[in-house]
Amino acid sequence: MSIQFDFKKSNLIKGVTIITPSISLDERGNIWTSYLEGEMVELLPKGLNFKHDKFSFSKKNVLRGIHGDSKSWKLVTCIFGVIQQVVVDLRADSPTYLQWESFDIDSNNPKLILIPPRMGNAYYVHSKEAVYHYKLAYKGSYIDAVDQISIPWNNKKIGIQWKAKHPILSTRDNES
Repeated sequence: MSIQFDFKKSNLIKGVTIITPSISLDERGNIWTSYLEGEMVELLPKGLNFKHDKFSFSKKNVLRGIHGDSKSWKLVTCIFGVIQQVVVDLRADSPTYLQWESFDIDSNNPKLILIPPRMGNAYYVHSKEAVYHYKLAYKGSYIDAVDQISIPWNNKKIGIQWKAKHPILSTRDNES
């Protein structure tokens, strides 16, 4: 099995990278690599390394986000299920401020999205269940939910075209 990645810069939002891994398929299923330091170390600023992984299990019709912070780089993917991944540019000094990009990610056709700091991250679950993976790089300590930026999922100024009309939201996402 050969481990290869196709790296593509977003045409819409500067700093976002779309990574498509090589997949080995057979009658048993598939196998693919989500991270290989030698291939991905150059995607981060010099001296910064991934140091924190998280998994999130969600049921159908759950929408998580729009969340972000000022220092975390996130490498995200769906390892089981089908999601609509959305990235929003929250950098007020950016020419693409408040623009968003959407990606359909599914565990049978994986993509990884590298999201730089000051971007909003969100996803919506299409399948019965989904498992989402975050790989995080940051300096210092982790910025947890209370110190993160939260934007309403249906913010009219941003205008994301979600594939959901009435998603299941957390209290945090319902109140932001």
